[in-house]
Amino acid sequence: MRRALAVGILNAARTAVLAGIGAIVLLTGQTAGSHEATASETVSGPHSSVQDTLNKRCVVCHGCYDAPCQLKLSSPAGWQRGATTAKVYDSKRLEDAPTTRLGIDATTVPGWRQKGFFPVTADPGSTSVLEHLLKAGRRQSFKLGAALPDDLNISPLRRNSCPKPDEIEDYLSDHRYGGMPFGTAPLPDRDYETLLAWAAAGSPAANEEIRIPDHVAASVEEIETFFNRDTLRARLVARYIYEHLFLAHLHIEGDDPRRFFRIIRSRTPAERPHEEIPSRRPFDDPGGPFFYRLIPIDGTILHKEHIVYEIGADRLARYRDLFLAPDWELDALPPYSREAGGNPLSTFQAIPPRSRYQFLLDDALFFVRTFIRGPVCYGQVAVNVIQDRFWVSFLDPDADLSVTDPSFLRDAIPVLELPVALSDDKLSERLKSFLLVGPLKYQAFRQQRYAERAARDGGLDYSDIWDGDGTNTKARLTIYRNFSSASVVTGFEGAIPKTAWVIDFPLFERIYYDLVAGFDVFGNVEHQLTTRMYMDNLRREGERMFLYFLPADRRDALHDSWYKGPLANLLDLWKESPIDDTTPTGIRFETDRPKTEFLTRLLTIAPRLWPEADPINRCSGETCADATSAAGRLRGLSDQPAPWAKFMADVSVLVVEDGDTTDVFTIAHDMAHSNVAFIFNEDLRREPEQDELTIVKGQFSSYPNFIFRMKAEQVPDFVTAVRAIRSQRDYLDVIAAHGIRRTDPRFWESIDLIQSELNAQSAIQAGLLDINRYTDPKPLDPIERLFEFTFSVD
Repeated sequence: MRRALAVGILNAARTAVLAGIGAIVLLTGQTAGSHEATASETVSGPHSSVQDTLNKRCVVCHGCYDAPCQLKLSSPAGWQRGATTAKVYDSKRLEDAPTTRLGIDATTVPGWRQKGFFPVTADPGSTSVLEHLLKAGRRQSFKLGAALPDDLNISPLRRNSCPKPDEIEDYLSDHRYGGMPFGTAPLPDRDYETLLAWAAAGSPAANEEIRIPDHVAASVEEIETFFNRDTLRARLVARYIYEHLFLAHLHIEGDDPRRFFRIIRSRTPAERPHEEIPSRRPFDDPGGPFFYRLIPIDGTILHKEHIVYEIGADRLARYRDLFLAPDWELDALPPYSREAGGNPLSTFQAIPPRSRYQFLLDDALFFVRTFIRGPVCYGQVAVNVIQDRFWVSFLDPDADLSVTDPSFLRDAIPVLELPVALSDDKLSERLKSFLLVGPLKYQAFRQQRYAERAARDGGLDYSDIWDGDGTNTKARLTIYRNFSSASVVTGFEGAIPKTAWVIDFPLFERIYYDLVAGFDVFGNVEHQLTTRMYMDNLRREGERMFLYFLPADRRDALHDSWYKGPLANLLDLWKESPIDDTTPTGIRFETDRPKTEFLTRLLTIAPRLWPEADPINRCSGETCADATSAAGRLRGLSDQPAPWAKFMADVSVLVVEDGDTTDVFTIAHDMAHSNVAFIFNEDLRREPEQDELTIVKGQFSSYPNFIFRMKAEQVPDFVTAVRAIRSQRDYLDVIAAHGIRRTDPRFWESIDLIQSELNAQSAIQAGLLDINRYTDPKPLDPIERLFEFTFSVD
């Protein structure tokens, strides 16, 4: 009790300090307009000789919008562009910032200089910024295997210094640890010599032309022809698909697993070089005639930006079946505007809802991944709108009233506007419209219509959950939120989660347009804030649809367990209509644990596309991993709750070496919260004693926060030591025995190893990992140590 009080006091003190800093940064792992291409072991195409070393040692921190000083080293265009002091993520920005998307907003070095970017390279004979930083990094004398110096801030939210060429010497004089690579063990000699020689030679880039095989070029031509047909129906369908694929890394069916394209709007047709229209959003007015074009992605593919979508002859045939075969009419094309993008259910209402919903369902993993790796991707405030791990399923189209009842969307559309649709209105009107009036009206409307449906046809039951049409494994998903990053995988992973969602068509479409198509990474703080707040409403919708499947008399209690605390209760009164506790479910439950029974049953009914058990985290008897294997031994860490979990990193990668065999596991820290109803002060809503670990074979996160590495025979000792953790000191002992610190002599070797293992999981899906958020565990500070000592004894 006293310990809990002390922790509360300490967290409150920290919160008061952090609140003064004010961080409203909304952004999930990937951003539009970052054109990247291959994982470190599979680089091909232009500049591959040096690019492989740059990938493994530089792009792992300098690849995305969160790259320090916007210095992207993933392609020649990036290092030739250079760096800038301008921020992409700025929590204090009152006005929209100019866009600085590589390859889009400027295409020449003079163009970038006009936008404030300065060079980091130099002609041979002159010492460039890159050369200065590499040499300074070589001089850094970190104690190998030890924690970094206390005065070195490695947080991804730190304030960056971005010295220009005439400032670099003063910068290094003032920042003794400012060399590159930043805050890690020294580079291997060969890598250092390669990079230094390249920088001293003027950072040259090969001018090789990307060659597209004839059969791939023919597929590209076929796809472009489909998108550029001139009938009204074809043009509206092309616009709809484009607005959903503008972030995609398009992979041509049957092509090389490491060649990808992206779809753009170009001023020029296929026979001429492309001239991309640099609009902020995909539904912005193109300003005149344009052509949809597929252009090859040239550069390094980062995992956090890699959202793969297969396209080719089979896909085009599916488009024809979905969109063009049905009988529907169109008299005029809808306009391009913020309002159109802010209410896509209205903009594309001429296209049958079943066609649009099935399009999303066909590739549910891809579209949910755009939420996760899309432009709303940076920082804890962006992703604390969701629980740390939850399961997602989808309402079957035949059970979705927005699909089966033409009046449903017609009546609902007026209250389904997204924040971007009202961006020109006064803030007070916007908040009233899409945060209060609209969601409350829609909740009540949807609840009434489904109650009427239940009275007529019976309550919702298992047949009303989409089964993947008997073959599609993307019908069951697990979403992870690990403090400042998120991931999504197929199937139901881990123990039975605290919450679950059922997504229907209106919810699916609005999440996409809120977090992806309608989000501007360069937008002002109001835009970022309202996007995040609206997503809170959308989360509640998914949870409420899930509750409809459970017994009516259990819904209120379960909902209350998700939103504990007086402030959460007050917010519920403001933002929620009463939970429906009268409309019966169509399911006859056989146990007194309906949530567990329902979610488990979704795995056991036909078509049984997903494992019923999780061999590490949720199993019994023969469904569990072999007790003598690494996976079986790791089961000892999956207790619910796990008092040792709160000390672990958000995402740890565990490498187990057994002779010539290497097994890799992801250890996800599932943080418990009293609720996720608020943007700030997350620490005050934490319930760390209820934290859990989910252990998964393989890797799914773009951001490894720590690596544990050991021989197979050491796994039992590791499990025992982790289970015994009750203090930061205990955790540091585990790290000393089994961890890979940033300063560990094996650091870069270990990063290469987990990258190699990720590449082996899937050649098409692999991408370069990001180590910007790799932690440096430290001893407790004096105040924390005092609290631990004072309150650790009863």
